[in-house]
Amino acid sequence: MVEYIGTARLEALVARVGVARFLSELATEIAADYRRWPAFDKSPRHASHSAVGVIELMPISDGTLYSFKYVNGHPKNTAEGLLTVTAFGVLADVATGYPLLLSEMTLATALRTAAISALAARHMARPDSEVMALIGNGAQGEFQALAFHHLLGVREIRLFDTDAHATAKMLRNLGRLDLPGLSLVPCASAQAAVRGADIVTTVTADKRNALILTPEMVEPGMHLNAVGGDCPGKTELHADILRRADTRIVVEYEPQARIEGEIQQLQAEFPVIELADVLDARAAGRQSPTEVTVFDSVGFALNDFSTLRYLRRLVEADASPGTRLDLIPVLADPKDLFARLLPPTAEAAPWRRSA
Repeated sequence: MVEYIGTARLEALVARVGVARFLSELATEIAADYRRWPAFDKSPRHASHSAVGVIELMPISDGTLYSFKYVNGHPKNTAEGLLTVTAFGVLADVATGYPLLLSEMTLATALRTAAISALAARHMARPDSEVMALIGNGAQGEFQALAFHHLLGVREIRLFDTDAHATAKMLRNLGRLDLPGLSLVPCASAQAAVRGADIVTTVTADKRNALILTPEMVEPGMHLNAVGGDCPGKTELHADILRRADTRIVVEYEPQARIEGEIQQLQAEFPVIELADVLDARAAGRQSPTEVTVFDSVGFALNDFSTLRYLRRLVEADASPGTRLDLIPVLADPKDLFARLLPPTAEAAPWRRSA
């Protein structure tokens, strides 16, 4: 039997732990895995693109556990009342190849994306950062806001979206939570939101080379958390921001970021730093208070591996009854798979009887 986490069970697990603790523990789990970076068999995700979106498979293994995530990205879906992103994931035992856990990953992906954003910012943003601009207030918005508030102590978040309903939705949702010390400020433009901000998070959905941030909007010492660019031909930052002499760029996994991230706009030899080197102190996330730092995050399979393992641990500690799926047949004789299709009291057919 395979452990199963559906959306209702994930919601219950998050409610039991609490969002702040969940994000904090998940960020710790992810950081621990990045610090053992060489242990993982890594590859860019496999993407199947269409005119309206993308469907991707994201595999990774540390030799003991294996995971993959199925995820799509279809920006047109919201016009039809559907989610832009949906996902599910599997955690498996390498020794047997048996799946251990099947989990929803739509909510979990939003949580882990927020957790790694805050984790990277902890090492890249100025330590005194308190004000964040959040450009793009759609499905990811609240998760990013909560992660930066709870994990970094951000006290003011300036909101802008070209869709005013998205900003209103964020204000309504976050207004229902007890968030002392957090101020939410709706802004009339991206320029107004980023002016004077310490951190700028861009998390838009349009599948195009957008210019959410241009060079004149970027101030010395800013940390840019670029989350929305995550496939070929989909970016949010003007390339000249990346080319600035005082810009430091950190990515999750360089071979994938070269294909899908903001750095797809740059020459292949343009230097970037992998997050594992920052977390393991082999490279600095920031060298000076005036340096501009960019976390070019496209989402990497290791983030999902850590999330699935963390979820499995939560399920194991959960006293409430869960769900298990009979995904793998149980056999008295592992070489006799066909026995599962025989009638319970089947007798030998005449043509099989001995003379």
